Amino acid sequence: MRRRYVITYDVSDDRRRDRIFTVLQGYGDHVQFSVFVAALTAQELVELRGRVREYLNEGTDQVLIIDLGREESTADVPFEVVGKPYRPPTRTMIV
Repeated sequence: MRRRYVITYDVSDDRRRDRIFTVLQGYGDHVQFSVFVAALTAQELVELRGRVREYLNEGTDQVLIIDLGREESTADVPFEVVGKPYRPPTRTMIV
């Protein structure tokens, strides 16, 4: 079962920030400057946390992972948007 998460980060160092951005790109959709939305299994969440910790300075940097609950449908947006509408990207799987 997948759950939907909003993941935000505040990283002071450019190099660490770029690495964390790259890690998050592999797990979710980049929706704003330092914000991702991801639908993850429990195992994927554990992996993401581990990979982020490789680059994070826990004394100065912060990554927030906000659980929005079960992923019901990729068409449903579980949050309110003011201004430009959020449209989740269409994902295709190439095998």
